[in-house]
Amino acid sequence: MSIEKSKSAIVSVEWLHQNLNLPHVKVLDASWYMPAEQRNPLEEFKKCRIPGALFFDIDGIVDDKVDLPHMLPVETAFAAALSALDLQNTDTIVAYDGKGIFSSARVWWMFRVFGHKNVYVLDGGLPKWLASSYPVDSSVPAGALSKIEASVAAVRKPQAGVGGFKTSFQQSLVWSLEQVKKNVEERTFQHIDARSKPRFYGAASEPRKGIRAGHVPGSKCIPFTEVLNQEGMLLPINALQKTFEDAGLNLEVPVVASCGTGVTACILALALYQLGVANVPVYDGSWTEWGGLPDSEVAVATSSA
Repeated sequence: MSIEKSKSAIVSVEWLHQNLNLPHVKVLDASWYMPAEQRNPLEEFKKCRIPGALFFDIDGIVDDKVDLPHMLPVETAFAAALSALDLQNTDTIVAYDGKGIFSSARVWWMFRVFGHKNVYVLDGGLPKWLASSYPVDSSVPAGALSKIEASVAAVRKPQAGVGGFKTSFQQSLVWSLEQVKKNVEERTFQHIDARSKPRFYGAASEPRKGIRAGHVPGSKCIPFTEVLNQEGMLLPINALQKTFEDAGLNLEVPVVASCGTGVTACILALALYQLGVANVPVYDGSWTEWGGLPDSEVAVATSSA
């Protein structure tokens, strides 16, 4: 896969502060947390949000007919949800989250899957915004809350052609179980896994019950934390390139990314996008699907050695 020159997928808090009042700049709080963290992203949003931001519910804007966490919704459902949030195809979308860069990368990827290219991740997220002493809202107008509730409700009963947000599904950015199985045999794509090394090598149990430990045969472990600094911001370009190359990744060969549930894999896709590898697909079911199936092949090692 040749490396394409691509625009940046991130914006700084300085840029957002300067452009926040432009009518076409729309900000989404895309916070999501692991269940063990016991944090409620919507309640946190209500108490502290970037001014004018709306909440994007990663666990609500989903394919609710699939028994896997926050799977990508069908096209009509995504369009309906975004229309309920009063978003337009002409908007510049900026997604942020409460950890720096974490779940916001997932929403960036979702918008790109459905054909919206003018979407960015706020580098450093809400923590960086707060550290820069920029203003926040500590309440949410009733009208905004109604839009957020409507966005989730619209997923359950989507109507094609209704609303202002139009989609164009990019199949190449999403991988299925069958595609991963085929790649295990053919190895045409380099498979990278964003989970921690203990989980990848099977030395640590998975956080979800019934999911086997280990990894997809032939995949490489590049924990998402290795492409971020301590402030939850993406590493500089040179450092990103070194991180991937040190992990044995050839940036000239196609890449597919996975993780536990398809969230942190998007951080690796975002980092690769910054390097010019613009079309990295994500295995949406990720390890929760693969490790939960009795007939999928699982590789296990006690260490990287």
